[in-house]
Amino acid sequence: MRPDVQAFFDPATSTVSYIVADPATRMAAIVDPVLDFESKTGKLSTRSADALLTAVEARGLTLAYVLETHAHADHLSAADYIRGQTGAKIVIGARIVEVQKTFVPVFESDVVADGSVFDVLMSEGDTLPLGELSIGALHTPGHTPACLTYLIGDAAFVGDTIFMPDYGTARADFPGGDARTLFRSIHKLLALPSETRIFVGHDYLPEGRLDYRWETTIAEERAHNIHVRDGATEDAFVAMRSARDATLPAPTLILPSLQVNIRAGALPAPTPAGSVFLRLPITITE
Repeated sequence: MRPDVQAFFDPATSTVSYIVADPATRMAAIVDPVLDFESKTGKLSTRSADALLTAVEARGLTLAYVLETHAHADHLSAADYIRGQTGAKIVIGARIVEVQKTFVPVFESDVVADGSVFDVLMSEGDTLPLGELSIGALHTPGHTPACLTYLIGDAAFVGDTIFMPDYGTARADFPGGDARTLFRSIHKLLALPSETRIFVGHDYLPEGRLDYRWETTIAEERAHNIHVRDGATEDAFVAMRSARDATLPAPTLILPSLQVNIRAGALPAPTPAGSVFLRLPITITE
């Protein structure tokens, strides 16, 4: 079956969020929603999330889930805000617990590292109902340990596991990431039917392309992906990915993003004076 998919592109973080709906019953899920955060001023708004909710209402959809493909390091998640507005359940991969255990000490966070701030933890093979459709989970680690691909009808929402064919693949140097694991996860994806629609989590303009894109197919990835097309070897990929990752700076929003996203997008509790603070761990180097 073919779900309806509506994409929303956030130019500030190059993130693509999606509304995916069962056309028969109008049941829907949102994938990877974004909070608008200005790091230089600390200003935060729900503009992008509200655009998703406005579209849900305008289309007469019933929102059942917010699907997080992983704990993002490049944007703050709007999952908790949307949960508060709609009652939708927040879904993420079960290995988010490992990510929490890594980063709770970094931020001295009050989060309990057991996944309980999320509503549903999915492992490979698990399913959830979405009207006459179902949401299947494919564990695709490598970018992070907890990355999930959500399979809904003929569509796969892959997060940061693979990008548009002319951009390639995501970095694998975050804690718990691994290039060899990423290659093997991608090949799980490439074994899906060739007509499967792939919806990526980001698009960054490669040289020579002027328009943002976020939908491709398994057939197009196998034929044209610059990093993992048919014939690419695991060792060559690991060498390429490792060398490239060594040159990449940390994402601009990694510190605010991770401490919020391991909380399912919730902000820390306000102080008695009503202020909300995020932490900035300092590493002193010689």
